[in-house]
Amino acid sequence: MNDFKSGFGYLLSGFTLILKPKIRIYSLTPLFLNTILFLSLIFYSYSELDKIVSTLESHWQWLEWLSWLLRVFFFIAASTLIFFCFSIVGNLISAPFNSLLAHAVELELSGQKTDIALNESIYILIINSFKSEYHKIIYLSLRIPILMLLFFIPPVNIAAPLVWFIFCAWMIAIEYCDFPMSNHNIEFTEQRIMLSKKRLLIFGFGLAALIFTIIPIVNFIIIPVAVAGATKMYTESIKLQ
Repeated sequence: MNDFKSGFGYLLSGFTLILKPKIRIYSLTPLFLNTILFLSLIFYSYSELDKIVSTLESHWQWLEWLSWLLRVFFFIAASTLIFFCFSIVGNLISAPFNSLLAHAVELELSGQKTDIALNESIYILIINSFKSEYHKIIYLSLRIPILMLLFFIPPVNIAAPLVWFIFCAWMIAIEYCDFPMSNHNIEFTEQRIMLSKKRLLIFGFGLAALIFTIIPIVNFIIIPVAVAGATKMYTESIKLQ
């Protein structure tokens, strides 16, 4: 249980880490990109929503009195879609910057100089980050259909929501731990083996990240926060195991 609490605490530590003067510049870029992405998705979705409702009303005038209900329905559906798109696409777009952020946090924690020069090593960090995102997408693609099937198999479907919740916490922890670990050329398969040895720690971190991801406004900054927290967790509790 102490590991679980520590994992939760590592996520919270990210809020402080991204404000440090030598790290702030590396957290602002992914924050800016994901804020623009999120706002763009919102404006696009709700402009399309208005078009859809107007089209329905023009074809079936008797639906006019239900327009408010249709708007509420589409609002919920669009919000759910935005949440998942923001989590997946946001991390993919900001992946190279998250690798730089993880590198800066690790140097800060070790007391080394944090100013990162634009040289060949930075190019390698960026290439590794894209490779890791590819492996994570494949990993998800192979497991999500199986997890979805659980909801249609009685009596297994009773436990399906819990299984899905645990998987989401595990996956989101892998997502953010990948950045500091990839910086050390640790392959995705080896990452999962290392993280599985600290299941309670990882689940505590993943649960905290999952909670903050679904909180409005906070989810704007959760990506750099989680990257910073995961880097500290890797440096202090995983790297030396």
